[in-house]
Amino acid sequence: MDETITQILIPLAALVGIGFALVQWILVSKVKVSSGSEPAMLDINGNKGALLGEDDEEEGIDSYEAVHKCAEIQNAISLGATSFLFTQYKYLGIFTVVFSAIIFLFLGSVNGFSTKSEPCTYNQGNLCKPALANAIFTTIAFLLGALTSVLSGFLGMKIATFANARTTLEARKGVGKAFITAFRSGAVMGFLLAANGLLVLYVTINLFKLYYGDDWEGLYESITGYGLGGSSMALFGRVGGGIYTKAADVGADLVGKVERNIPEDDPRNPAETLPGWAQTFLARMQNHPAPALFVASISSFGTTHDYSAMSYPLIISSTGIVVCLLTTLFATDLSEIKNVTEIEPSLKGQLLISTVLMTAGIASVTFFALPSEFTLYDFGTEKAVKNWHLFVCVSIGLWAGLVIGYTTEYYTSNAYGPVQDVADSCRTGAATNVIFGLALGYKSVIIPIFAIAFAIYVSFSLAAMYGIAMAALGMLSTIATGLAIDAYGPISDNAGGIAEMAGMSHKIRERTDALDAAGNTTAAIGKGFAIGSAALVSLALFGAFVSRAGVKIVDLLTPKVFIGLLVGAMLPYWFSAMTMKSVGSAALKMVEEVRRQFNDIPGLMEGTAKPDYATCVKISTDASLKEMIPPGALVMLTPLIAGTLFGVETLAGVLAGSLVSGVQAGATEHARMLGPKGSDAHKAAVIGDTVGDPLKDTSGPSLNILIKLMAVESLVFAPFFATHGGLLFKLL
Repeated sequence: MDETITQILIPLAALVGIGFALVQWILVSKVKVSSGSEPAMLDINGNKGALLGEDDEEEGIDSYEAVHKCAEIQNAISLGATSFLFTQYKYLGIFTVVFSAIIFLFLGSVNGFSTKSEPCTYNQGNLCKPALANAIFTTIAFLLGALTSVLSGFLGMKIATFANARTTLEARKGVGKAFITAFRSGAVMGFLLAANGLLVLYVTINLFKLYYGDDWEGLYESITGYGLGGSSMALFGRVGGGIYTKAADVGADLVGKVERNIPEDDPRNPAETLPGWAQTFLARMQNHPAPALFVASISSFGTTHDYSAMSYPLIISSTGIVVCLLTTLFATDLSEIKNVTEIEPSLKGQLLISTVLMTAGIASVTFFALPSEFTLYDFGTEKAVKNWHLFVCVSIGLWAGLVIGYTTEYYTSNAYGPVQDVADSCRTGAATNVIFGLALGYKSVIIPIFAIAFAIYVSFSLAAMYGIAMAALGMLSTIATGLAIDAYGPISDNAGGIAEMAGMSHKIRERTDALDAAGNTTAAIGKGFAIGSAALVSLALFGAFVSRAGVKIVDLLTPKVFIGLLVGAMLPYWFSAMTMKSVGSAALKMVEEVRRQFNDIPGLMEGTAKPDYATCVKISTDASLKEMIPPGALVMLTPLIAGTLFGVETLAGVLAGSLVSGVQAGATEHARMLGPKGSDAHKAAVIGDTVGDPLKDTSGPSLNILIKLMAVESLVFAPFFATHGGLLFKLL
C-alpha cells in the first residue's frame, strides 16, 4: 500500500468514526427531556400528542408529570456523577504528575541524563536517539495516554446520563424504540472512544516522528508510555468506580429487597440514585495497537522504512471502525425489534456480523499493506514471515474472541441450563445458591482458556511475538461494536431505574427490564473479550520486555525466576482480596445508613417523606476515593520494586505468574431470581447476586487491566531495570 494512502486512510477512518458518533448523538437528542414548566417532550413537528405512549393512556398515567419526574431524576444522576468524576480526577491528577516525574527520572538515569546517541539494538548499527530524549518523549506519551483515558471516562459518563431518561421515555412507545435509543447511545460512546484513541495515537506517532526520523525502535519505545498512561487511569477508574457502585448496590439490595421487601430502584430507598455506569466507562483506553507497533519496529519494516507495513496495526484498527459502522446499521436501521425476545439475539448478532465482515476487511488490507514476505528479528533471531501468515494471526484472534464471547453468553444467560441450575438452587437458600454460582464461575473459564491457548500456539508458530500481538489486536479490532454493546447495558439499567422511580406503568418497566436483562448478558460477553485480549497483549508485552531488558532465556528452574513466578501468581488474589474488602467495608457503612433512614425518618416507608440521598452518595464517594489507592499502588509499585531490587529475571517471573493466574481468576456468580418477589427463593437469589456483584463488577474486570498494566509498565522501565536493577542481589 502506498504511504500516501496509508497516511490518509488512518485519520480518515478515525474522523469517520467520530462523525458517525455525532450523527447518532443528534438522533438520540431528538428525544427531548426537560424539567422546566413547558411540555417536556414533543415530536419532530412540535406536537404534544407525541408525549403519550401507548400504555400511558391505558393506565391513566399523567404523561407530562412522568416526563417531568424523569428529567428531575436524570438531572440528579448527572450532577452526582459529574461531582464524583471531578473529585476522582483530582486524585488521579496528583498521581499523574508524580508518576510522570518517576518515568523521567528513572529512564533519564539510564545513561546519566546524557544527550549522546548510542547504537540501536536491532537496526543494524544505526544510531538511536539518546536516552534522555526517550525519557522526555515517554513521559509526554504517558501524559497523553492518561489524558485520553480521563477524557474517555468523562465522555462515557455524559453520554450515559444523557441517554438513560430518553430510553425510559421511548419505552412508552414500544420496546423497539427504546432499544434503538439505548443502542444508538452506546454507539456514540463506542465510536467516540475507539476513534478518539486511534486519532490521538496516530497524531502522537507522527509528531514524535519529526524528532526520531527513521529510528522506529526509539519511536515506538517512547510510544509505550501512551499505553502505560491509559492503563493506569483505567485501573484506578475501574477500581474506584466499582467500589462506588457496588457499595450502593449491596446496601440497596440487602436492606431494600431482603429486609423491607420493596422493589428494585424504589425511590424510598436512599441508596438507589447512585448510577450504575461508573465501573463501565472509566476504563476504556487501555486497549490500543502500541504492543504490535513496538514489536514491528524491530522487524525488517524498520530497516526498509516501509511505512505502510509498519502501520499495519493502525490500519487494522482503522478497518475495524469502518466495519463496526456497517454492523451498527443492522441493529438501528436495517432491522426492527418488535418484541422483547428479539433484543438479545440482535445484540449477539452484532458480534457475529462484525466478526464476519472484519475477516473480509483483514484479508483486503493485509495483502495490500504488507509485502509478500518479510523478516522478523524475533528478539535476536530472524524469522521469515509471509503476509498471509499475518492474516491468519489477526483472524484467529478475532474468531477466538467470538468463541470466548459466545461461551461467556452461554454461562451467563438465563436462557441456558447453567444459570437455570443456579436459579433452581435458590429453593434451598442462599448457601446453595453461592455454591452453585462459584462452581459455574470456575467451570466457565475452561473453553475460553483453550481458545486463548490455541490462538497463542498458531499465531506464535506463524509470526512469533508479532503474531501474538496481532492476534490480540484482531480480538480488539471490533472494539467499537463491543463498546457500544457494553455501554448499552448500564444505559438500559438506568432507564429501568428511572421508570420505577418516576412511577411509570408496569408495562414500561417490563420493557426496560427486558432491555436490562439482555444488557447484563452482553456486558458479561464484553468482560470475556477483555480478559482474552489481555492474555494475548500481556504475552506480547512480556516478550517485548524480555527483549528490551536484554534477557535471552527465562529459566523457570532458577530461584530468581521461580520466586517471581510465585509472587506474580499470588498478586491477582491479593488484589482481589483488597478490592473485595473495600467493597465490603463501604457496603457495611451503606447498609447501616439505609437501615438508619428507614428506622428514623417518619413516613419514609409510606412514601410521604423523602430519603436522604446525599448521605449515601457521600459514603460511596468517600469510600471509592479512599479505597482505590491501595490496590492501585499494589499494581503500580510491584514492577518497580521487583525490577529495582531483584532484577529483570525475577520481574519476568512476576509477569509470567500474574498473567497465568490473572487470566483464570475472577470467577463470577450470576443468579436469576426464582419465585415471586418477597419469597425465600427470591431473597436467596438477591443474597447470591450481592455476593457475586463485587466479583463480576469490581475485582474481576480489573484483573485484565492488572496484567496488562504490569506488563506495559515493565516494558517502559526495562532499560532502567537492565542497567540498575537487582540492587538487593548485588548487595548480597
